[in-house]
Amino acid sequence: MRFSGKTAILLLCVATLTGCSSRGMSIEDLMTQLSYETTASVTPAATAAAPAAAPTSSEELPALAIAPTEAPVQMAALVTPSPRQATPHRGKQKIYAQKFRDAKPINFGKQHAPHRLPVHGVDVSRWQGNINWQDLREHGANFVYIKATDGGDHLDPMFRRNWLAASAAGMKHGAYHFFYWCRTGAEQADWFIRNVPKERGALPPVLDVEWNGQSQCKKRPSREQVIEKMRVFLEKLERHYGQRPIIYTAPDFYKDNLEGEFLDYPFWLRSVAAHPSKVYPGRKWVLWQYSGSGLSKGVGEKIDLNVFNGSERDWHNWVARNTH
Repeated sequence: MRFSGKTAILLLCVATLTGCSSRGMSIEDLMTQLSYETTASVTPAATAAAPAAAPTSSEELPALAIAPTEAPVQMAALVTPSPRQATPHRGKQKIYAQKFRDAKPINFGKQHAPHRLPVHGVDVSRWQGNINWQDLREHGANFVYIKATDGGDHLDPMFRRNWLAASAAGMKHGAYHFFYWCRTGAEQADWFIRNVPKERGALPPVLDVEWNGQSQCKKRPSREQVIEKMRVFLEKLERHYGQRPIIYTAPDFYKDNLEGEFLDYPFWLRSVAAHPSKVYPGRKWVLWQYSGSGLSKGVGEKIDLNVFNGSERDWHNWVARNTH
């Protein structure tokens, strides 16, 4: 990869400002270096090789915070991303009809079928590999939530590439954090803030809370401890981004910890066998994850499918209220 003199100087300045050590590394090394750290809070059943995530041009790289590869977050100076990291897509976006298929289709009943709602979307992480974002959008992904961080030291190695590519495709996009119960809420919030841009037009951040049997962290805090950890994390993100975060959860975790809690927060509910009204009775929700085995043009792997709870007009109004 070749760079002009001006581009090389700019990249060197970015590397210097973010505090990355360039000892023994070329500009090309700094451009392609990714973090493959894990806390093992998320370990897929079948480990896949991490996809290559090198950008195709220097223009694709705004000055996002670069994750350290060794130093723990509490020992590193936090880098606050600049408010505008990518070109925002303002105004009402075109809504594409969903054309997804499902490897394990569920009959939710005529009244509660997800296709009765018009605004569908997806969530992705490194495990979806390289994505053709325009194909994915035109296949019915009107929004995407992108895995950013988990715990206090793991950055999804595809996050930066996915974030920029989703923006370039004109797709409404936001980031989510997988909570790790062996670390404090404050340090996890700092880690998310360090790595996720404060971008105009981005969807509200998401806190993903669930029990994970594959995690190295075997702690299951009490309900009171769970709520306190979550509240610290959520309030810190809201102060930084100026948006009330969304809480994503699954049925067992919800039953153990969240029934009757956080009534003033929007919820994103996983329910792949029945409508949320049956699994989470009485809980208002904004997003419903109705499948973990979706199939879509533009993605070679299975993908989570989601739907917004409302009409197209409701969606546009919700986006206008919850983005800057």
